[in-house]
Amino acid sequence: MAAEYEAGLVSGFAAEAVDVVVVGAGPAGMSAATRAARAGLSVVLLDEQDAVGGQIYHAIGRADGRRKEILGPDYAAGAAVADAFARSGARHVAHASVWQVTGERSVHYLKDGKVGSFDARRVILATGALERPFPIPGWTLTGVLTAGAAQILLKSAGEVPTEAPVLAGCGPLLYLLGWQYVRAGVPIRALVDTTRHEDRWRAKKHLLSALRAWPFLSKGLQLIRTLRDAGVPIHEAADDLRIESTKDSDGVERAAALCFTSQGRAHRIEAKVILLHQGVVPNTQFTLSLRAQHHWDTAQLCFAPSADAWGELDVPGIFIAGDGGGIGGALAAAEQGALSALQAACQLGAIDAATRDREAAPHRRALAQVLRIRPFLDSLYRPRDANRIPHDDVIVCRCEEVTAGDVRGFVELGCLGPNQAKSFGRCGMGPCQGRMCGLTVTEIIANARKVSPDEVGYYRIRPPIKPLTLGELAGE
Repeated sequence: MAAEYEAGLVSGFAAEAVDVVVVGAGPAGMSAATRAARAGLSVVLLDEQDAVGGQIYHAIGRADGRRKEILGPDYAAGAAVADAFARSGARHVAHASVWQVTGERSVHYLKDGKVGSFDARRVILATGALERPFPIPGWTLTGVLTAGAAQILLKSAGEVPTEAPVLAGCGPLLYLLGWQYVRAGVPIRALVDTTRHEDRWRAKKHLLSALRAWPFLSKGLQLIRTLRDAGVPIHEAADDLRIESTKDSDGVERAAALCFTSQGRAHRIEAKVILLHQGVVPNTQFTLSLRAQHHWDTAQLCFAPSADAWGELDVPGIFIAGDGGGIGGALAAAEQGALSALQAACQLGAIDAATRDREAAPHRRALAQVLRIRPFLDSLYRPRDANRIPHDDVIVCRCEEVTAGDVRGFVELGCLGPNQAKSFGRCGMGPCQGRMCGLTVTEIIANARKVSPDEVGYYRIRPPIKPLTLGELAGE
């Protein structure tokens, strides 16, 4: 039965054979599918949203002129990528939640309550990024969201907070969301930036490379200028962040205020909506489940899959493209998607090596250009240790309500890594399957043991990557 299952044959159901399956319809996935289809390959693009775009270009196909104006030209540029995909001839399967990818390149998905499978000659994973956990006191309260989640609400439905929010943390997205809210007419109570003087000093050694990518620097300065011109209070070098709560008439604890210190002064800003952000990290659920090799990225403080120059993992025939392989942004993701598709097309005999290399050259030049800003950004917006490795009383695993102190207690009992932490206290065993707590648990254990995160490792991820019922599985 196990052999049949891995081959995509369950209860007599034969998986459909295709040349290339792409998982994820963001810029990397759309670009990969477009280029592979142009080479004459049969291509299927699977994504759980109702339309292409991913998170960065979410709902780009139905965004009207006003929403594109609010979200800005970088978002509007996604329309060209989506249009190219629509003309490519690649097949798009929407509302498809991929729950397993095997080393034999069998891709299993759930759509409309029914499971299906594809047997692919090549698989390109374009699974994007997740927001980094921001475990501070009060981060689980009602009224506290991530900046990324708030931005998705704006992109998908034009939804904005009914109460003036506080934006807190670090990273370009924090300022971008603030800029978008100003353009949407949303009052912002304050932007609280945890970036400190030493972060700017550390980033200066990458300034020359960043200046060669001056359009990105210019955009960042424009975001800050817009916020200041709108009168948004900006507090810098924020430390000791915590969220106070209050109980509403129904007895529900809700966010009431953000407290912090800045330049030696204590601040308390009343707010019912607090949006947290301290960068994004690769979504490695699929690459980890494949047992592909991963490494701890000391610049971006996260695990990333190890891949060659084309994005191919050490699992033959499976590629990673875009932020799922390391954070580079939407423009870099599109170039990486094209490069993976070119290599897949070459391996399958659709193009020869000379054609692959010739067509890859402009993508490599463009990729190098857009990545020049990354070392500067990674240094400037490096999340502070205190905001990644919390105090004992802070909840780490939201699903199972495990605190940082609990995890440190596990270490004292002999726990060496996240997988043992599951056994000790169910940490990482909730509905999110460790997506919200994985990095935090790794860093807490590494800090307590005084070893590197690489030595501690990450959760052992197993399918199903996305939840499905036994009844749905039995229907395959």
